[in-house]
Amino acid sequence: MIIRVIKSARDVVAVCDSDLIGRRFEEGDLQLDIKENFYGKEKFSEPEAMIILKKMQREDATFNIVGKKSINTALKAGIIEKGWVKEVKGVPFALVLL
Repeated sequence: MIIRVIKSARDVVAVCDSDLIGRRFEEGDLQLDIKENFYGKEKFSEPEAMIILKKMQREDATFNIVGKKSINTALKAGIIEKGWVKEVKGVPFALVLL
């Protein structure tokens, strides 16, 4: 998984499956454009990702999560719930803006 924390007034955590970088998916009015300049390029294992996600949740960050592995990790970490997950061309994604 690739994770990038974008520092701002409220941090944004961008998480995606590494094999999705550079790809674009469109379905109806929905579009996923998975760019390296947003998601970054630093790879993490699932245990490392879970630590980062839980830490950033405690810090009241927002999350942008794309890809099966990333979504499953976020579900295990308690960052998202299944009902929050949507799909574009079979690629799951979730946005957390609590």
